[in-house]
Amino acid sequence: MTHIGRCLTSRGIKPVVKYQHAFKNTYLYGSFSPIDGDSFIYEIEGTTSEIFYKYLVAFSEYRPNEFKVIFIDNAGFHSLKNYNIPPNIYLLRIPPYSPELNPSEKMWAFIKSFYKNKVFEDMHSLKQWLHHFILNSINNENVKSITKNSLFLNAFYSAF
Repeated sequence: MTHIGRCLTSRGIKPVVKYQHAFKNTYLYGSFSPIDGDSFIYEIEGTTSEIFYKYLVAFSEYRPNEFKVIFIDNAGFHSLKNYNIPPNIYLLRIPPYSPELNPSEKMWAFIKSFYKNKVFEDMHSLKQWLHHFILNSINNENVKSITKNSLFLNAFYSAF
């Protein structure tokens, strides 16, 4: 579905953009470090606890000697009562209605800002655009500048 957003036009001219209304989707899970700018992005085809658990397992295997703190909200698929969370991952729940505390939300907003007013012929072309954008636009410096939060960084540097 086309994500409508602002665009520049001459004064008094209403912008005209192509619009597509289709209910096909794909999902990205991601973790982004405001400390060193590292990122881990996982494309999936749904939002269930089992899929989220598979993401956590894959993320734990990425840089396995690193302890990872993941900020999660109260989404139903974040409930992992029946799963053993990998030992190098800690899930930190943020309070309800406070997405500004989650560094990943800032990255999703960044990606969406480039996704606005685009129409894709099919799911394959959307996925190609996402893969190309992530490979070429998500780098350590961008991640650090977008996700920085002095509250988290001060707490990290005071402890380490």
